[in-house]
Amino acid sequence: MNKNLLRGAKIVAEKWLDVTKEEALLIVTSENHWQEAAEISRFAKARGAVVEIMTFPAQKGQVGHYFDEHVDAFDAYDVILGATTHSLVTTKAVKRAVERGSRFLSLPLSTNDERSMLEYEFMKMDPIESLEMADEIMDRLEASEEIRVTTEAGTNLTFRKKGRKVNCFTGATREGNGYASSSFEIFIAIEETLTEGVGYVDASLGYIGNSDEPAIIHLKEGRIVEIEQNETGKKLQKYMEHFEDEGMYVAGEFGIGLNRFSNCDGNCYIEDESAYGTFHIGFGRNIALGGVHEAKAHFDLVFHEPNIYADGELIMEKGEIITEEEKAV
Repeated sequence: MNKNLLRGAKIVAEKWLDVTKEEALLIVTSENHWQEAAEISRFAKARGAVVEIMTFPAQKGQVGHYFDEHVDAFDAYDVILGATTHSLVTTKAVKRAVERGSRFLSLPLSTNDERSMLEYEFMKMDPIESLEMADEIMDRLEASEEIRVTTEAGTNLTFRKKGRKVNCFTGATREGNGYASSSFEIFIAIEETLTEGVGYVDASLGYIGNSDEPAIIHLKEGRIVEIEQNETGKKLQKYMEHFEDEGMYVAGEFGIGLNRFSNCDGNCYIEDESAYGTFHIGFGRNIALGGVHEAKAHFDLVFHEPNIYADGELIMEKGEIITEEEKAV
């Protein structure tokens, strides 16, 4: 067995899920990720957890719709791990489970390089360090109503977040009211009709990998209204069109990566959006993130080296968080 995969499985069971004796853990997976689920199960059982694995056929698409139709699927479990190919984090069943007091970890295992995500170095990021990074700017974001982002590449976007909570994922399910993701990030369910400006997508296209040739997107009244028709733009537009859902063009999430071990090279979308020095926009559904927008799915576009302003105050410069100490100098 690959030692890095085992290392990752142990991190998930012990540091992220932090399962304890007699807790009921459900692992939701698919046939193509059975081995990863089995290793996580083994480490969880060693801690005394009672583990059940729910397996779907090898995925060609997203299976989140099942957990929208079966909202009570997780009612019998203390802890749920979504270890399928695509994320289950925005599904109605997850929202219900967390509201009922269960813990949920999103661990979408999609990669583009034939390695298991559990083998990646970004799994080694310390949740406490990531939380400390987030604490430097979360209060300033929380107090703001408008976020503006610029990059040297050409991005110039404004987001509105009045009445929306600022949250943080650090892998650990015992933080953030039991709602966690392997994507280490600050995230906000932004106001869905108010995003405006131009985005220069120069990092990652989420599940479909790198933007080898950057593409420009134009947003108006909260949604993408134009995509540059170069090679990258055409690939992005084709991906979005396959959902057959106009709701997928809506910007519903603003995120900032918090993982210093992450690269953004298109091999793993969770790693891409986690990478420190990037920000991302989540399109489509955002209900479980604190928003009100419904859509068939959710995916992210990632951008390099942002300058981020919270109500005009610079809180991140070229991808580096400006700490309170630096601010005081």
